[in-house]
Parts: sequence; C-alpha cells; structure tokens
Amino acid sequence: QLQLVESGGGLVQPGGSLRLSCAASGFSLDYHAIAWFRQAPGKGREGISCISASDGETYYVDSVKGRFTISRDNAKNTVYLQMNSLKPEDTAVYYCAATGTSNYCSGYELYVYDYWGQGTQVTVSS
Repeated sequence: QLQLVESGGGLVQPGGSLRLSCAASGFSLDYHAIAWFRQAPGKGREGISCISASDGETYYVDSVKGRFTISRDNAKNTVYLQMNSLKPEDTAVYYCAATGTSNYCSGYELYVYDYWGQGTQVTVSS
C-alpha cells in the first residue's frame, strides 16, 4: 500500500519552531518531487514548498521563505519541513504530497500530486 504519513505537528508559541516529517511506505521517494501544502480553516489548500528528486532543488513561497526549510533523506525515505519563527498565520493542517511521475517541482497545482498524507495540525498561539 502506497502511503505518506506526516508527523511532528503540535502547539507552539509565536517565534517557536517545529519540524514536520513525511515518511513514505510502499514506494521510494527517490524519484518523486515532494511538496508541502497547508490548509487553514476556511481557506483552500496552498502549496508552500517543494523539493525536486532529480537535483534536490528547493522552492518556497514568499510567505515562508527564510523561515522554513525543506529537506529529504532518501535513505530514510522521508522528507522534512523545518519551520522556524512561526507566526499565528502559519496555523493550518499541513500535508505532504508526492508527484506521480515527475522528478521535478512544477508548481503547486493539486492534480500534479498523486500521493497525499493525512495531514498534521500545526497551531501557533500564545
């Protein structure tokens, strides 16, 4: 069974940090671009970061650039999202997603990603 499982969410104070993990089972992430999305209450799902499989190139949307870092450990079949300097507006359910056949990041259109995790809640509040 092909599966992505996120972990690492929780409650953190503004300015704090969390590291999210996205572990794959049933398939190798070596050949898939991986993206992180988030969905805040009442809002649509937005892509925030992506890492390519082919060259490890990373991409970030402006709202998280300089604060979040995406990385991958192919030996552990896991992708991470290190989140620093968290803000209340970062509160959302965070999802990881893997492309079906592309090694490269090519945007955040939902149809590009064939595999999705169940999501992990991140709440930033004092």
